Amino acid sequence: MRAWLIRSFVMAVLHGAVLTLLAEFEVFTPTDTTLVTSIGVAVLVGAAALWSAVDAWLGLAEAGKVWFITSLITGLLAGILYVVGRAIFVDQTGASELSAALTGGAAFSALLVLVPAGLGLFFGSRVSRSPAAEEAETDLDSSVG
Repeated sequence: MRAWLIRSFVMAVLHGAVLTLLAEFEVFTPTDTTLVTSIGVAVLVGAAALWSAVDAWLGLAEAGKVWFITSLITGLLAGILYVVGRAIFVDQTGASELSAALTGGAAFSALLVLVPAGLGLFFGSRVSRSPAAEEAETDLDSSVG
């Protein structure tokens, strides 16, 4: 299975769930949303950054391409899941909200994956690996060149 497929579905479900929970919280306590919104965004950013850092640390082939595709797919799926979740659990939102969720909402969700994933890939590739993994990598490089 392609690496971006799993990452896209997991990140989309996470984004859809967090956005739906934030919408539900906003309905019941409209004045106290700052802390909860900050925590929700931190969870979304942290998940993308941590997962991409692990991918870079493990040496996933074409990790940048994988996370770029993941961000695009996640944006669209998260928008759809947000509208569905909000319609079921919060306020019976209709299909009229789908266009806004698939444009601005999808772009925002895609950026909430792409930017932290880029940072995670950068920092994950700089974390030192175990000596056995480095030795295997140098053996592979010496046999190629």
